[in-house]
Amino acid sequence: MAPPPPPPPSSHPSPPLPLLLLLLVLSAAATAARAATWCVARSDASEQALQRALDYACGSGADCAPIQASGLCYLPNSLQAHASYAFNSFYQRKAMAPGSCDFAGTATVAASDPSYGSCVYPSSLSTAGGTTGTTPTTTLPATPTTTVPNAPTIPILSPPTSYGGTVGGVPYAGATPSVAAKPLGASRRRSAVAGSAIFCIWLIF
Repeated sequence: MAPPPPPPPSSHPSPPLPLLLLLLVLSAAATAARAATWCVARSDASEQALQRALDYACGSGADCAPIQASGLCYLPNSLQAHASYAFNSFYQRKAMAPGSCDFAGTATVAASDPSYGSCVYPSSLSTAGGTTGTTPTTTLPATPTTTVPNAPTIPILSPPTSYGGTVGGVPYAGATPSVAAKPLGASRRRSAVAGSAIFCIWLIF
């Protein structure tokens, strides 16, 4: 029995390998674009809170060069816009880790790209120039308090209980000497002896 004839060639040839790779890259890019998020400043945040959060972000790893006077994102020159760029830079450099877009309640995650004109907001770790690491926190440091030192204690000096000098020509250092009182008995005995002598002389004469 003769073998069956081979199947006829397909009318739909397989796409070449470069085309498949291109489709995969475009699909991954589209998925990444749909999953991209940005961190921006809340519109209801106070200026004082935004300024503190902006200073914290720029001092903790965010790229704040574009919001300087010569940067592409300096305009509009507003605290809201500058804080949004700094928040997003910090957020992307921390790989969009949980807790990296809070800044004491002044920031929120947005699904729409806030880029405008020549100011491009990073949308990933690679475009933000960051590196992976431990989960960051955006808890702002507490406002320092000023402690008034206690009033200095003034020591109370007591009068000295000793003095230096001489007693009878002899150097002396010690408690204040007291003058010993002469005993009254000896004085009375001498007076009595003198009186007896005078009485005896009177009798003789």
